[in-house]
Amino acid sequence: MSRGFFITGTDTGVGKTLVACGLAAAFREAGFKVGVMKPAESGCRNEKGHLVPQDATFLKAAAGSNESIERICPYRLGVPVAPSVAAAHSGVQIRPDFLVRLYRDMSAVHDLMLVEGAGGLLVPLRPSYTYADLAREIGLPVLVVVGNRLGAINHALLTLEHAACLNLKVSGYILNDMESERTPATDTNAETLAEMTRVPCVGRVPFLRASGPGPATPRETRPDLGDLFQRYAEFDYLARIT
Repeated sequence: MSRGFFITGTDTGVGKTLVACGLAAAFREAGFKVGVMKPAESGCRNEKGHLVPQDATFLKAAAGSNESIERICPYRLGVPVAPSVAAAHSGVQIRPDFLVRLYRDMSAVHDLMLVEGAGGLLVPLRPSYTYADLAREIGLPVLVVVGNRLGAINHALLTLEHAACLNLKVSGYILNDMESERTPATDTNAETLAEMTRVPCVGRVPFLRASGPGPATPRETRPDLGDLFQRYAEFDYLARIT
């Protein structure tokens, strides 16, 4: 099996990029040569005629990667919808065989790979081909990012159960606090999930504010992100099983 993790989420906007960047920075600081991929990113901003993938750019910086952004994110799409829809809108054909081949090329020169999906496992890259299919083809175990909010239990259990139905290896889930305000749901989700699934919780990330000098910077670019994820994720366990 390949070394690394395929990072998916229970929904869009639950903190996949934050977790992927945090783990990339943590593994890099621990001495690993980290490869990162965001196979397709929609909603890219247009800068002087070029589509710039924000998530992939954050991943590249967090991993300290020398790979080009074109290899890290081969499909950069403008419309903020599922990649299959955005690709059709732009007249682009996403080729899974190309993604698998690119992944294998990159994994051969890195100690481990972190591949970030979009949305959840069943988001389509092309009709009848989802991120779950890609995770299975490249052979990476799955890490599920669970947004710690009302509704998290149902979304998490559905994701974990469907991954099991697809015979995907799931290494665990990471609970991500999305707001600083505590609620009855955020206070009890961890305990409830622990009671309802045997899949291990491999991290609880508190709400992280942006930091840095000057104008506000994204949380994904915090200079202490690697240290934080070595503390808040079960980093020793993740390093051991990868």
